[in-house]
Amino acid sequence: MIKLLLDQGLPRSAARIFAEYGYDAKHVADIGLSTAGDLPVIEFARAENRVCCTLDADFHRHLAVHRMTAPSTIRIRIEGLRGREAADLIVHVVERFGPDLNSGAAVSVTRTSIRVRRLPLVGRSSEEV
Repeated sequence: MIKLLLDQGLPRSAARIFAEYGYDAKHVADIGLSTAGDLPVIEFARAENRVCCTLDADFHRHLAVHRMTAPSTIRIRIEGLRGREAADLIVHVVERFGPDLNSGAAVSVTRTSIRVRRLPLVGRSSEEV
């Protein structure tokens, strides 16, 4: 099962909702990383084999600049989601793209599309769904 790490921009309540769905999810505020920079959050996710879920575009930039192969990251490009909305959206992405996330992927989610790029991020190849 895919484990998740929710960044500070996502509702803290979403972590509890994931538990209802049977997912192992942690919010950065619950593990002392709420004021940490992006790289410590990425390193925590990599060490615990978690998928980062974030609103922050910088996570994908760090993956590209450092040619990282992990952790997979889901960037949500939708502001103002409540806990259940965020959890349902992320569950949809995980269920649909689990194999990609397990292999290493940068996923971008908008209201109308989901884009998956395999890690490391090199070139411009992507799959838009």
